[in-house]
Amino acid sequence: MNIGSKLTIVLASSRSNGNTSKLAQAVAAERQAKIIDLNKFSISYFDYEHKNKSDDFLHLIEALTESDYIIFATPVYWYSMSAQLKTFFDRFTDLLTINKDLGRKLRGMPVSVIATGTDAALPLSFTQQFESITDYLGFQLGSQLYCCCPADFELQQHKKAIQQYVKDIESPSALAYKYHE
Repeated sequence: MNIGSKLTIVLASSRSNGNTSKLAQAVAAERQAKIIDLNKFSISYFDYEHKNKSDDFLHLIEALTESDYIIFATPVYWYSMSAQLKTFFDRFTDLLTINKDLGRKLRGMPVSVIATGTDAALPLSFTQQFESITDYLGFQLGSQLYCCCPADFELQQHKKAIQQYVKDIESPSALAYKYHE
C-alpha cells in the first residue's frame, strides 16, 4: 500500500536545514511526503484565555487532518523533543477545550517519530514522552526511527534504516486509520 502524498512530516527543529531536516527530506523522498516546517509558522505558547486563536496552529491542524499518516521529526534536545514540537503539542489542549470537533478528526491517526541526536540510542525519557502523549491524544504510535549523528547527517550511513522504516510504516496495520466523525 502506498501512502504517497497523504504522508505528512512535521519538522520541529531550531535549524530548518540541520540533521533532522536532512533525515525528514530522506524519508519524504522515499514516498513524496509533504514536509511542514514549524519554523515557517507562527505558533504561540498555550494560553488559558485562548488569545492566540489567530496564529497558525489551527490552520496547520486542519492541514494535518487531510493526512493518512503523520511523522513528527525532531532532534533530541536534553533527552526530549525540541521546544518547537513541545509548543505544538501543548497547543493540542485547544483541541480538547475550544475546538473539539477539529481535534476529533485526528483521533486514531497513525503517527510516528523520527529523530536525530548524538547519543548511541534514543533515551528512554524521549520514547516514553511520545508514548504518553500519543496515548492521551488517541493517536496510533508506530515505528520510530533514530539516526545517531555525532557530526553531519550522512545519508549513506542511514539509508538502510530509512528504507526499513518507510517499509514498516507502510504496513497495512500502520494505515488502519479511518476518519472519525
